[in-house]
Amino acid sequence: MRLGELAGKEIININDGARLGVVGETDLSIDAETGQIQSIVLPRKMGFMNFWAEKQELVIPWEAVRKVGVEVIIVELDQATPSFGKFLA
Repeated sequence: MRLGELAGKEIININDGARLGVVGETDLSIDAETGQIQSIVLPRKMGFMNFWAEKQELVIPWEAVRKVGVEVIIVELDQATPSFGKFLA
């Protein structure tokens, strides 16, 4: 599969059915030597009240991807323990 084929696919968590984001509004972490995707990095949506707060991102390890379909990417994440980090924009 080519990287361009992932663009526009919605990312859905199989555990709770939550829409996490859309590829194209995300970043991909790619191993420079092998070219393999390591993770999908989603910026967390911030409300107006959090405008000045530090932005966060949700990192989805590629191992959490269960299925890449025609329109969606199904991931398996335990939302009780999401992996957040600083957004480096």
